[in-house]
Amino acid sequence: MMTQETEKVRKQMQMVCIDDLVPRNHLLRLIDKAIDWTFIYDLVRDTYSDGMGRPSIDPVTLIKIPLIQYLYGIKSMRQTIKEIEVNMAYRWFLGLELYDPVPHFSTFGKNYTRRFKDTDLFEQIFQRILEECYRFKLVDSTEIFVDATHVKARANNRKMQKRIAKQEALFYADMLRQDINADREAHGKKPLKDKDDNNKPGSGGNDKFEDYTDDVPSDEKTIKCSTTDPESGWFRKGEHKHVFAYGIETACDKNGWIIDFTVNPGNEHDSRTFKGLYDKLADIGMKYCIVDAGYKTPAIAKLLLDDGIKPVFPYKRPMTKDGFFRKSEYVYDEYNDAYICPGNHFLHYSTTNRDGYREYKSCGQICEKCEYLSQCTESKNHVKVVTRHVWEDYMETCEDIRHTEGMKELYSHRKETIERIFGTAKENHGFRYTQLYGKARMTMKVALTFACMNLKKLAKCKQEWELRMA
Repeated sequence: MMTQETEKVRKQMQMVCIDDLVPRNHLLRLIDKAIDWTFIYDLVRDTYSDGMGRPSIDPVTLIKIPLIQYLYGIKSMRQTIKEIEVNMAYRWFLGLELYDPVPHFSTFGKNYTRRFKDTDLFEQIFQRILEECYRFKLVDSTEIFVDATHVKARANNRKMQKRIAKQEALFYADMLRQDINADREAHGKKPLKDKDDNNKPGSGGNDKFEDYTDDVPSDEKTIKCSTTDPESGWFRKGEHKHVFAYGIETACDKNGWIIDFTVNPGNEHDSRTFKGLYDKLADIGMKYCIVDAGYKTPAIAKLLLDDGIKPVFPYKRPMTKDGFFRKSEYVYDEYNDAYICPGNHFLHYSTTNRDGYREYKSCGQICEKCEYLSQCTESKNHVKVVTRHVWEDYMETCEDIRHTEGMKELYSHRKETIERIFGTAKENHGFRYTQLYGKARMTMKVALTFACMNLKKLAKCKQEWELRMA
């Protein structure tokens, strides 16, 4: 017998409680129970007037709206409000009754501009949720995994202009310069002059090779800048595609808990932005820092080892042309401070350049008669140059760490931790691109997205713990 009761059901009247309409095992129930949301009132109290003006929307409700958006990967705030209108679980989570009007989609944006802009509110929310994870001893900060991913900016690739950008000083520039000059003095060379001094009248300019290198970048360079979102950066995505994007540098522990992050223009290299994230990870008890090949630089190796942290770098294949000897085939003689080539000839110290590399050169007359010349160099004067960084000892220490038992397995956990976090964020939480403009709003999006991911794990861990205790 076929039943036809569609219209009858639609017109039924029942007395219900909104709490009864939300399943007991719903994710939002677990999240709401996992943390005491009243902490938000203390964070935003200074942004509201005391006893004056019209009553505002509840700050907890206001903050939970974008949390719903990023938790479920909803594309826009406008679509989020539409979902809240018809979803009982969303209404319950926000504390709205069945017939309460849902805030306009522009409400959060207006409140952000008038109250939360130029504050670190969303980073404090992220940290508060992380503190709850620490309180239950879920985070193990001895092994920290660091990597960066790119989020496409809301910027038209065709709307750009070229501008001159001043090159920012590297975080290790002063320390490197001191070590370079100390190394030059130890080899009987004069200290390097400042670049500005080289251009002064009578200074001789760049007459001597030992005082400069041709590949040193200028203090100023021309870059592509978006006219839509000037704070994003021109980033090469894949083989041929270029987009404006933001680089999100992130740290997590071995259990996948997100520890901290930084937001940078997409055109800045990971090794340059590492120090900003590293400073935020101070005093967390880190013993191992596991990073990919993009961070394998002498400066980062020195930074970590000097602080008593063991860097775990991967193997990086030499960038040598086919048919030529690799650098590893030139043996460094520490006693004589020279390199020995495969033909058993010495390459003696020549100079230490501005990049911090010692240059070791062979004798052209000897190399001209060598049987390995075609595998060694193509230079017209037959002189082979091998470089060694003044901090090369740190890189060699890192290689020893890499060959230590257990380090290969530790590095392999990247795919289960930091890479899984990025994959989950992009697939489930709308992290492939952003609809927001500017670095500040991007920071808000990242903070709330990572807060949602930690919160989701925290809620499930608490549920499992309660089931075991029952």
